[in-house]
Amino acid sequence: MFALPDPRKAGSNNPGATNVLRIGGRLPAALVFIFDVLKGTIPVYVGYFLGLSPIALGFVGLAACLGHIFPLYFNFKGGKGVATAIGAMLPLGWELCSILLTCWLVVIFITGYSSLAAIISVTIAPIITWFVKPAYTVPVTMLCILIIVRHKQNIIRLLQGQESKIWDKGRTKE
Repeated sequence: MFALPDPRKAGSNNPGATNVLRIGGRLPAALVFIFDVLKGTIPVYVGYFLGLSPIALGFVGLAACLGHIFPLYFNFKGGKGVATAIGAMLPLGWELCSILLTCWLVVIFITGYSSLAAIISVTIAPIITWFVKPAYTVPVTMLCILIIVRHKQNIIRLLQGQESKIWDKGRTKE
């Protein structure tokens, strides 16, 4: 689609929106982002409407993220889970997601690092959740820990000054 190379074999070899942005541009990246968000939103919304408890919804969101990060049909090599985690948090409230997306955009604008923006956003997410929807603090924290763990290599590259910025086309790091 869009005559792009397979993102699992190009750029950072990651199928996420950041790598697709680098190798294919804004439209394909936006579509990847939207569908990755929906992977988290749909199951959590269904669970929410079925009356699942906040902890159960947390496990539903965690399962969606784990399915995205370790997809069965791609030899368990998927994305970082950021967009899917945002999608899983979306049913909890627009306030939370709006604050987190704003934080992500501000960090991107200031630093240019998508990974740093994701790490900072998920680090503050449990705190914001405590004030917006306290019952969901534990489930959101579970998702955030998963995202931070998934960014281990990015954290190492950031500390070493070797992380690529979001607009670095064709770079191999993410």
